Amino acid sequence: MDIFTSLVIPALVGIGIGILSGMLGIGGGTVLVPIFRLAFGMSPIMSTATSLFTIIPTSVSGAVSHVRHKTCVPSLGLAAGLGGACTSPIGVWLATISPAWMVMLAAALIIGYSAVNMLRKAWKMKPARPAAPAQAEPAGETPVEAAVEQAGDAAANDDVEPDVPAGASEIAADTGKSFPKLSRKQLAIGAAIGLGAGLASGYVGVGGGFIMVPLMLSLVGISMKQASGTSLIAVMLLAIPGTIEQGLLGNIDYMAGIAVAVGSIPGAVVGARLVRLVPERTLRFIFGGFLIVAAVVLVLNEVGVL
Repeated sequence: MDIFTSLVIPALVGIGIGILSGMLGIGGGTVLVPIFRLAFGMSPIMSTATSLFTIIPTSVSGAVSHVRHKTCVPSLGLAAGLGGACTSPIGVWLATISPAWMVMLAAALIIGYSAVNMLRKAWKMKPARPAAPAQAEPAGETPVEAAVEQAGDAAANDDVEPDVPAGASEIAADTGKSFPKLSRKQLAIGAAIGLGAGLASGYVGVGGGFIMVPLMLSLVGISMKQASGTSLIAVMLLAIPGTIEQGLLGNIDYMAGIAVAVGSIPGAVVGARLVRLVPERTLRFIFGGFLIVAAVVLVLNEVGVL
């Protein structure tokens, strides 16, 4: 494999994913798994393993930004991350003994679920109006930091943007002042949430935010912004054991994973700037449609139709 195929093309893919992350807050395993499988021709297990490996550096960069701006709950992220770290190797083990079609079917279901959520939100959005003056970045946060944080959110949240449940309380709504303190019961709930997220993360190669964010909103009662940042801390931890196991099994394409991760950072910066120029509603419809097609193609590819 020449350097163009092993480094340049994955880096360009990473830039594309980063642009989408910066514009829409999407990305992560729901994009990486079908790209690694369909565009790069990786096996199902290598696609999920390389996706899991790629998620780690992105989630770390996003988590650091959230901690810095106090838009997360570190104790909850640690509890969920440790819980997920216990089950992500089990997810990897289940993936290694499962038929290839079953792993891709699970990935297709998650991708399809993500697409439905994206299209549903796009449908609810009002058509774009004439461009308003550019919104200022939060105090002390540069456009680059904002883009990296958004790319990190995408890695963990797997394109799922849940609605805040009615009646859910928001802990420390004035984020940015201090980290909220949670009870032992809330932390135990967080650890239980992490158990499920870790299993899914190891099996399908996604961040696990599609499980953690809505459950943190409804069961723990933190705000959406806090849930997003907290899930990144959890992903940063829970993905490590599964990635190590995949590495020991020789399932990771390290060069492709690193190249994609490196390319996603400048791409996120570009996307954060383009978001003011391109109608978000239109992009969500287009990308939601792309995800649905990707999910269908994954299934058809595994059953031998394509």
